[in-house]
Amino acid sequence: MYSKDQTRELRQASTDLLKKGGQINVADIDLLRDVLRFHEYRYYIMNDPLLADVEYDQLFKALQKLESADPSLLTADSPTQRVARGLTKDFPTVQHLVPMLSLDNSYNAEDLQDFDRKARELTGLDQIEYCVEPKFDGGSISLIYENDLLIRGATRGDGVEGDEVTANVKQIRSIPLSAKFSAYGIQQAEIRGEVLINKDNFRQYNEKLMEEGLPPLANPRNAAAGTLRIKDPAEAGKRNLEAFVYHISYYTMQKGKPVPPELRQHGGSLSLLWDLGFRSPEKEKKIFKGIDKVIAWCNEFEIQRDDLPYEIDGMVIKVNDFALQDKMGMTSHHPRWAIAYKFKARQATTRLLTVEYQVGRTGAVTPVAKLEPVAVGGVTVSSISIHNEEYIKEKDLMEGDMVLIERAGDVIPQIVKSLPDSRKGTEKKIIFPKTCPVCKSHLFKEEEEAVWRCINIECPAQVVERIIHFVSKDAMDIRGFGDANVRKFYELGLLHDIPGVYKLDFGKISGMEGFGQKSINNLQQAILQSKSQPLHRLIYALGIRFVGETTAKTLAQAITHLLELKDYSLEALQNLEDVGPKVGGSIHHFFSNQNNIAMLEELESLGLQLKNEKKQLTATGNLTGQSFLFTGTLPTLKRSEAEAIVEANGGIILGGVSAKLNYLVVEKMPEVNWTRPKNSTR
Repeated sequence: MYSKDQTRELRQASTDLLKKGGQINVADIDLLRDVLRFHEYRYYIMNDPLLADVEYDQLFKALQKLESADPSLLTADSPTQRVARGLTKDFPTVQHLVPMLSLDNSYNAEDLQDFDRKARELTGLDQIEYCVEPKFDGGSISLIYENDLLIRGATRGDGVEGDEVTANVKQIRSIPLSAKFSAYGIQQAEIRGEVLINKDNFRQYNEKLMEEGLPPLANPRNAAAGTLRIKDPAEAGKRNLEAFVYHISYYTMQKGKPVPPELRQHGGSLSLLWDLGFRSPEKEKKIFKGIDKVIAWCNEFEIQRDDLPYEIDGMVIKVNDFALQDKMGMTSHHPRWAIAYKFKARQATTRLLTVEYQVGRTGAVTPVAKLEPVAVGGVTVSSISIHNEEYIKEKDLMEGDMVLIERAGDVIPQIVKSLPDSRKGTEKKIIFPKTCPVCKSHLFKEEEEAVWRCINIECPAQVVERIIHFVSKDAMDIRGFGDANVRKFYELGLLHDIPGVYKLDFGKISGMEGFGQKSINNLQQAILQSKSQPLHRLIYALGIRFVGETTAKTLAQAITHLLELKDYSLEALQNLEDVGPKVGGSIHHFFSNQNNIAMLEELESLGLQLKNEKKQLTATGNLTGQSFLFTGTLPTLKRSEAEAIVEANGGIILGGVSAKLNYLVVEKMPEVNWTRPKNSTR
C-alpha cells in the first residue's frame, strides 16, 4: 500500500510532528491524519509498528485537540472517527456480535479529572461511582458461549470483524470449554478478554529459545498476540497462555428468565464471570465514588506494577452503572463511559550508535548495542544486549539505525526492531568479529547454535565471569565480594581462579581504598561461611552450562560425593529428573575434564563441602515422591523458602511443567480491591 519513498517520508513526518509537540497547529492537520493512517496500517495490517505506543497516542491526541477546537475541521474518514483494521488472511474472518471499540487514553490526573467532568455533565450527577481494574497488556479476544458451551474464539481484528482462532483459544486452560450461564438464565453470551503470558513462563520460554540459539521473543504482549495466530494449536499450547476476561458485551436470556441483578453494574458482571469459573479481575477490581480516589489508586497501583505476575500497561476506569453507561453513549471510536489511564511509557525510539562485544563465563561472545540515551519505563537506557550474530541479521540492525526499544517490568530492555525506512544511507553494516575481543583467540560456533564462542578457557574475560558467578548470591553467596571486587582483585593479580577465592592474601588487600579492617573481617567471614554451603549450591556455582539451580539439586540428591559424577555415563545422567541429552552432555563434558577435577579436589582440600551426607535422609515425609513447581509470587513465603519446605518433607522440585509434575503452585494476585451488555472495549 505504501512505497518505500512514501514510508520514508511519513516516518520523517512523524518525527517532525513529535518534535513540535504542543505546537502542532491547523496547518499540520492533513499531514497529521496521513501520518496516523500510515501508522495504523503498520500496526494493524503489517504487524510492524514504527512508533512506540505513547508516540502514536501523542499524535492522536493532537488531532483530537484540533478537531475539538474547530468541529468544522472534522472529516468522516479521520482516524478519530473509526477503528483501525487488523485482519490476516491466515484465519477465517468472523463478525463480532457487538463491535470491540478502542478506549480513550489518559496519561495524567488532569485527563482523568476532565473525563469525570464530562461524565457528570452527561449524567447530571454530582458524583459518579467508578469500577477500576488493571489494563492487561496482551492480545484481545472475543469468546461466544451458547447453551453453556464455548463455540467460538476470535481476535479483535478491526473491532467489527476478527480472525477466528477457536482451536488456539481452546489450548488456554484458564478459558473453560463450558460454563453454567444457564444458571443465570443466559442462553448466549459474548465475552471480551485478554490473552497473556505469565512473566515467569515468558522468561522460561525465552531461555529455551536462547539455549537453542534462537532469538528471544520481544515482549509478553507480542508473544501472546502472535501465539493466537499460530497455525498449529499444539505449538500454541506450548506457550502456556492464560486469559483474563473483563466484559460481557452481549447476552440473550432464556425465554421467561429475568436479567440477573449482577448485570446491572460492571462490578457485578465481573463477579458473575468469576463465579462461572473465568479468571476475571474480580479480586483486582476496586470501586470508588468520585474521581479523586480513582486517581490516588491509579498512582498507588503503578508502584505495584512490577510485582504483578502479568504485564499491565495501565488501569481501566469505567462508570460502574450500566444504565448510566447507556445514557452517556459513545463516539465512533470509543465509549464515553470508560477511559484507560496509561502508565509511564515503556517503549521509545532512539538511535543505535555502535556495537561492543562482551565475553561471558561460557565463552559466549555477546554483542551490546550502544544507544543514544533514552528514557523508557522510568529509567534511562543506553546499552542493550543484542544476543548474537543471527539476532542482528534477523532484526536487520545497522550502526546508525533508528530502533524501537522496550523495557517491560523486570524484563531486560530489548530492541524490538530496526526502522530501516528511516535510513539515510550513512548507516554501517555490523560486522561480527572472528576473534575474541579480549584474548584474540579465534571464535568457534557449533552447527546447531547461533552463538560464537571463545574456546580458550584461560581467556581473562571468562575467568573473571566464572568467579563472579561462583561468589554470587544464588551460588556460594559470598557477600562483600561483588563484581567490582572480583575484577579489581583479578586486575591486581590477587585472584586468578575459583580456588583463589579461598587463598586471598588479605595482607595485600589491607589498606586498599574501600577496604578497612571491618570490611576485610566481613569478607573473611563470608568466605569462611561459604565453605559450608550445601552441595547443590556448589554445583550451581561451578557454572556448568545448562545447569540451573533445579538441576543442581537433582545432581546433589543423586550422589554422596561430587566427584562421583566423573564416573557417570551420559546414559546414567539422562536417567536423572529433568536431565536431557543437551544438559547431560554438558555435565558429562565438565566432569570429563581433568582440569575441572583438579579444581574440585583443590576446593575440597581448602575446606569446601563436596560430600552430601544428607543424601536421601531428608527425603522422607508426607510429601515423599511428590513433585512440585512453584511459579509467581507467594503470599507469605519466598519461593526458595517454599521449595526448601517441600524438599525437607521429601518432595521434589521440578524446573518446568512435565508429565511427572504432581502439583503446580501458582502465584496469588495482590489482594487489591481491584460488559457492558451492549458495548465492549479494549
